[in-house]
Amino acid sequence: MENEFLNKVEDNAAVRAWSEKLQSEKGDSLTEGYVSELQEFTRVNAAQNELQELRDIWARWDEEAKQSFYQSYGDISYLLDIKVDKHLFRAMVQFWNAAYKCFTFGEVDLVPTLEEYTALLRCPKVQVRKAYAKENLRDLVLAHPDERKRIDIFALSIYGLVIFPKALRHVDEAVTDLFDRLEKGITPVPAILAETFRSLNMCRKSGNGRFIGCAQLLMVWFHGHFWKVDKVSYRVFSETYSPLKEEAAIQRREDISEEKWMEILQNLKEEDIEWRAFWMVPDEILYRCGNFDWVPLLGIWGATGYTPLLALRQYKLRQFIPVTYGLAQCEFSFKDAHYKKKVRELSDAWKQTRWMKRLAVGSIVTPEYDGWFKKRVNDNVPRPSLENTQPVVEHLRVVPSELEIIKQDFERKV
Repeated sequence: MENEFLNKVEDNAAVRAWSEKLQSEKGDSLTEGYVSELQEFTRVNAAQNELQELRDIWARWDEEAKQSFYQSYGDISYLLDIKVDKHLFRAMVQFWNAAYKCFTFGEVDLVPTLEEYTALLRCPKVQVRKAYAKENLRDLVLAHPDERKRIDIFALSIYGLVIFPKALRHVDEAVTDLFDRLEKGITPVPAILAETFRSLNMCRKSGNGRFIGCAQLLMVWFHGHFWKVDKVSYRVFSETYSPLKEEAAIQRREDISEEKWMEILQNLKEEDIEWRAFWMVPDEILYRCGNFDWVPLLGIWGATGYTPLLALRQYKLRQFIPVTYGLAQCEFSFKDAHYKKKVRELSDAWKQTRWMKRLAVGSIVTPEYDGWFKKRVNDNVPRPSLENTQPVVEHLRVVPSELEIIKQDFERKV
């Protein structure tokens, strides 16, 4: 039985009863009296690799080669053209709630989920042949006689320089190890989420550091929830629709300061959120694995976990009290003592997955959750300000420059 895979799907009501009972018995990730060791402000380095060479290579490929790449690796090539707003990114990091593995913006919790990242990347499973990175990747991509190999090496470059950019200007060995494992048809999404969460935790706990997760993907995820969408294009529901392609073509404002973003995020309210991202069409939700009360995530440099039950409104479900006990202590590095035993435990847990049926009721919360959220002990995230709060639309209103005002006055007189 230990070697068998068991996937169990449960009703929403049953999961809610289980979650609320367990939370009542075990408590939360943090308990009353906890004193946070996190600093008030995190100085995060958002330095990115230079990607122009990869863009130039992609531009030279014909449509047939690009289609072959999409079929094997999904939409990761669009990450090359997605800009990272460093002001917004640095502000976001301040709101990472390390103990609960989520962002706590004002009155709301938000967290990237496996289902959301899978929808964004459009790569539930990767088809890869073995590729090696011991030589110059650019030269290999340009000169390798086998087109299939060129595609694989190009994908490895994106994984190493964009998705897991631990080392600037070259691909870390752990990324090539992951690439070898992708041959077995596994999805890379849990590893991507794991290293995103681990890097956010590291930056928050140390008070500084360089973010080594995929900042581009995190930006796309954020905008999918932050900007209110009035109309949903029919393309969202077609098989060819690509959220990353659309995001890469959008010119977003870059004139909002880090301080302004801090103020906006600090006072975010439920009505400011687009709870279900417009590109997300969820089905069943993976909510725990094996004996864990949440979803463990194996990365390439370590492991962590998260609880999708914290973010049910992102699936258009009623938000009830989630199980969070143990989340604050679940993270470990592959350099820690006895880490191999922990890796085996996490791997075995993924052989027994539990899923929750989706019952669309809208983005509402139970009264019990509302009370729980207000009393919950958090890990030093900025709390909402009670003074001078403005609607988000007012914060983002573009103030015309003096030159623009003169121009407008002139046009009115004419």
